Amino acid sequence: MHLRAFLRILRWVALILLMVTALLLLTVWLLRWRGLILFSHETAPEQWEVYGVDVSSYQGTVDWPVLAGQGVDFAFIKATEGSALQDKAFADNWAGAQAAGVRPGAYHFLSYDSPGETQAENFISVVPVTAGALPPVVDIEFYGGYLENPPDKARVQAILDPLLEALEANYGVKPILYVTYRSFYSYLNEAKYAAYPIWCSSPTVFPLVPRWDFWQYSHSARLEGYHGAQPLIDLNIFRGSQAEFEAFGLR
Repeated sequence: MHLRAFLRILRWVALILLMVTALLLLTVWLLRWRGLILFSHETAPEQWEVYGVDVSSYQGTVDWPVLAGQGVDFAFIKATEGSALQDKAFADNWAGAQAAGVRPGAYHFLSYDSPGETQAENFISVVPVTAGALPPVVDIEFYGGYLENPPDKARVQAILDPLLEALEANYGVKPILYVTYRSFYSYLNEAKYAAYPIWCSSPTVFPLVPRWDFWQYSHSARLEGYHGAQPLIDLNIFRGSQAEFEAFGLR
């Protein structure tokens, strides 16, 4: 190949790479402009009307008016885990959030080691039916040995389905399903779960699941207003307007 021809090909390759890079940068800019890329430290992002946190006893004592003063509209609060564990901070957080004008929602961490019926009993014994609260949440993710060896779909659904049925019967609304990509595509991407709201964990980039209502975009933020073993806090947005949020999950 002559040197001139080689240089011509090299110029075309450089031009194509430049165009691809420019297209990628434009795509990122557009996603950022639309609020579909959010940084982990970014609080109350201006592209979204409704913004919230999720907390547990790890955040320790929470000063709810201070959190509310930073733009927090809602909070998912850990209530229970499995058939016996109850979060020791739940009652204070539930009452404190409401008093500060932060709309609360309670979540249950799903165990793969006990029946859904007894897990529902645990949650219902802790979380009161509360006017205006968000629907109950079932947190479906992997832990311990299940990170390496996840349970099969039949086992998970045999636990999950009676839990969801009992919660819906007690609270009068379909529970929200908290998912990771792995848990959603392993267990929930089928028609019988299509009517359940989705809260998806997807750091920085908007959820790449077919549908979602809440987006947990950060696991590593810092806010004022809590003092506990965990200095970090999770951040979330609601996919909709303030009016849509106020109507969401009402019985």
